[in-house]
Amino acid sequence: MSTFKDLGLSEHILETLSANGFEKPTPIQAQAIPLVLKGNDLIGLAQTGTGKTAAFGLPMIEKLVAESRRPDPRNIRALVLAPTRELVNQIAANLKLFVKKSPIKVGVVVGGVSINKQTEQLARGVDILVATPGRLLDLVARKAVTLTQGRYLVLDEADQMLDLGFIHDLRKISKLVPKNRQTLLFSATMPKQIAELAGEYLTNPVKVEVTPPGKAADKVEQYVHFVPGKDLKTQILKKSLTDNPDGLSLIFSRTKHGAEKLMKHLDHVGFKAASIHGNKSQGQRERALKAFRDGEIRVLVATDVAARGIDIPGVTHVYNYDLPEVPDAYVHRIGRTARAGRDGIAIAFCAPDEIRLLRDIEKLMGINIAVASGEAPADQARPAKGRGGRGNN
Repeated sequence: MSTFKDLGLSEHILETLSANGFEKPTPIQAQAIPLVLKGNDLIGLAQTGTGKTAAFGLPMIEKLVAESRRPDPRNIRALVLAPTRELVNQIAANLKLFVKKSPIKVGVVVGGVSINKQTEQLARGVDILVATPGRLLDLVARKAVTLTQGRYLVLDEADQMLDLGFIHDLRKISKLVPKNRQTLLFSATMPKQIAELAGEYLTNPVKVEVTPPGKAADKVEQYVHFVPGKDLKTQILKKSLTDNPDGLSLIFSRTKHGAEKLMKHLDHVGFKAASIHGNKSQGQRERALKAFRDGEIRVLVATDVAARGIDIPGVTHVYNYDLPEVPDAYVHRIGRTARAGRDGIAIAFCAPDEIRLLRDIEKLMGINIAVASGEAPADQARPAKGRGGRGNN
């Protein structure tokens, strides 16, 4: 197993990592860091929770420090784009940890908060700007920031940025950053659109892959309950939550309305619950996440988009109250548990109109998810195949 020292990082970075409890590089870090230090463009295929921020952040900080210069006012030296406010905040928090005792300044630009404060922050120039695409373009239009000194462009969770319709924003932004830059693209999945995006933005990229798309964490036990409708979903969910009072449970709903309704019901019957979705303000989402992270609430109901930035190692259970329309999203959801070497349990509920979605998930992952209760309709029976709940049987 390689160490951070083996990867070519400086003593200052090594001391910072050691002081913050980083002992050994994760697989994506071990592969990506030397390549980024060499100046390669990179495609990194990895789920969230695998240590991607350090994989691109550490070598980028190393190079920025070595260049020993400051950005001009209203300019940047490196740009990291991510799809949601939660994810931007998560990335920025990690980067700020890594730049301690260095001159590197990290800035954050997201929607839903004061644009004037962000303009003031950018007036002095920042070394690394972490941003959502929409708010960044708003600030560019106001001439609050220019990207002409950007030498590094990172696209994180690129598949989710495409899902959220950011492709046109990404095209605009890429034209504002100099062509002679180093571009790093990270994605949990590699659909055709991502390959096309990489072809447009990257030059002779090296591809590193640590978890093949569709493969869930080995330590996630997966189960499915076949149910006739939502009433039984809610009933089984409440029993499971009651049976695991010390658990930290993340529940996925397909819609904002559904997430809010389910959270209110759970809260009403005595569970400490909160919700995060697109109708919540930035402040509400951050308070809910903090309460969940701190264990003040034990149940968080979320939609896919709102949950993409969640990085909470203590999640013990992930519930797919509604199965996702896109099978890759299921892999992302269950990746919220079994983080940092822990075990985790993923429980799905499958109503009759969701059978097709379940089959698509099983096909993607190459498994049959273990049946916890109920039976699939006879005409939707699975093809004969070994059945297992460990996620990669």
